[in-house]
Amino acid sequence: MKVGVIVFPGSNCDHDAWYAIRHNLKSEAEFIWHDSPTLGDVDAVILPGGFSYGDYLRCGAIARFSPVMQAVKKFAADGGLVLGICNGFQILVEAGLLPGALLRNQELKFICKEVGLRTETKNSPFTSKLLVGQVIYVPIAHGEGQYFADARTLDELEAEDRVAFRYMKNPNGSARDIAGILNRGRNVLGMMPHPERACDALMGSTDGLSIFESMFSNTPVLTK
Repeated sequence: MKVGVIVFPGSNCDHDAWYAIRHNLKSEAEFIWHDSPTLGDVDAVILPGGFSYGDYLRCGAIARFSPVMQAVKKFAADGGLVLGICNGFQILVEAGLLPGALLRNQELKFICKEVGLRTETKNSPFTSKLLVGQVIYVPIAHGEGQYFADARTLDELEAEDRVAFRYMKNPNGSARDIAGILNRGRNVLGMMPHPERACDALMGSTDGLSIFESMFSNTPVLTK
């Protein structure tokens, strides 16, 4: 399996994601510059955390216009797996690949700590190796991670089993404790916590590996 890690001006977790794939999971990974009109021959895509374009306007608001995002949208439409982490989640929302918005944290402070996440569904390529109700521990690091959507959208996410993870103890005021959501096709996941930072025992947790291992066991065969 070959994973493409998108690099935007201001990305700062791209090497974390690359390291997790290459060294912790012993698979292929390559960086894809935001100006690229194509993704090449990758089997899955990660939009990493960071501060794309310095978070000017809104987080992810400028990155959504990068040329590579047209390729990401087509890749997702064709059934390819797309994982957006932190700023990557914000970009997916701004690009219309996921519903809702990410707002300033409720207490208006940047939060960096380990959190517990409860798995809400195993019916996705990202959670198939987890159990419903299973708690994993991964870090968060964000200032604008409060997930918001109107009541109708929240009801749809829950009714369609598209809430992937909830916070055990809500750190940022996210609606209904939501930490990660899926698109209707279930091949796009956006989450604020950083599973790539919980893939090595030296970091204190390897719980994030389960998300990537799920991806690797469910990678669709796409027509290149």
